[in-house]
Amino acid sequence: MSETNEILKLENVDSGYGLSQVLFDVSLNCPRKGATAILGRNGAGKSTLLKTVANEIIPSKGKIYFDGANTAGETTDKRVKRGMAYVPQEDAVFLKLSVQENLILGASSNSNFKKADLDMVLDFFPKLSQRLAQQAGTLSGGERKMLAISRALIGKPKFVMLDEPTEGVWVGVIEEISDRLKELSKEISVVLVEQHVELALEVCEYAYVLDRGKVALEGTSDDIEKNPNLIKHLAP
Repeated sequence: MSETNEILKLENVDSGYGLSQVLFDVSLNCPRKGATAILGRNGAGKSTLLKTVANEIIPSKGKIYFDGANTAGETTDKRVKRGMAYVPQEDAVFLKLSVQENLILGASSNSNFKKADLDMVLDFFPKLSQRLAQQAGTLSGGERKMLAISRALIGKPKFVMLDEPTEGVWVGVIEEISDRLKELSKEISVVLVEQHVELALEVCEYAYVLDRGKVALEGTSDDIEKNPNLIKHLAP
């Protein structure tokens, strides 16, 4: 295990889908504790970046280091065992399974799983404790997002990537998710892709802004929020 302060490091990564390149020479770092925002307009490459780190897409160039190890050639399963978790924008829960069954599946990467781990995620999102026997497909949009996050956390990762965790969610639930992510980032590393820019900059200490697959801006959340070029890179 690396003793450096960073848990994730990308060096000059190119990635995409077949002959269609989406990411160009992307470099970034994420700390062992704290939250990092990935911002950008639709099509900027945000989701592609997360999928590349998670090994759903193989980069065509560059290096990805996780917890001090070069992950080239590693399977997604190996990265999960190292402590990486990924909550995609869509299809993040099994709709025909109950809430409890979804959580138990999420615990499969936690070899030391205990009932206390289940209690931990239910304390994190108390609404789920009232829905354990309910089929996930019957949950509200916000409850599904909570379940998807909880499925990732029950495996006790040290690093979690969240792709649009507040998309299509009622404002009251957005606030709850935001508060929980602030708490979570005190303990582990969180990477947040989020269209609600104000929320992302409030939750995260550092931010990267992608534009056409390249890092256009980076800096502390305060500096990014004040940067006059931010609107240009986020405008449709």
